[in-house]
Amino acid sequence: MKVRIELDESRTEEEVVIHCRSLTDEVRLIQKAVSSVIASQQNIILYKGDTEYYVVPGDILFFETEGNILNAHTREQVFQTRYRLYELEEILSGNFIRVSKAALVNVQEIYSLSKNTLSTTSVISFAGTHKQVFVSRHYTKQLKEKLMKARIHK
Repeated sequence: MKVRIELDESRTEEEVVIHCRSLTDEVRLIQKAVSSVIASQQNIILYKGDTEYYVVPGDILFFETEGNILNAHTREQVFQTRYRLYELEEILSGNFIRVSKAALVNVQEIYSLSKNTLSTTSVISFAGTHKQVFVSRHYTKQLKEKLMKARIHK
């Protein structure tokens, strides 16, 4: 596989084009990686009351449902979003991963993962805040794999 960058100062917008013979797993991974980078650079609209906030996804620690409301947690604040959890999972697939039926976590912001001795769940902690998220047993293996990949690529 070749990688080539062509500079064109007359362009008004950046564009990534993948030329391939067929849609292989490798090509899909490249597409997903590029889409992930693009999504992580674009602001997501969050709400507090009647005010809209434009937040970079990298500043969000996790999303968590509370009844019918989906909250987005940063270190200091809690916002609401009008997205559904599965929509965010698709949009933010690069650095975010599902850790329970009700939560999606930014893998880059995880500080520690502890086993809960009273149940089969684990607890995610984030640096610089008291906020924590529970990981259900069903999602633990996927999370650990994603954490290993994220640490290797850092």
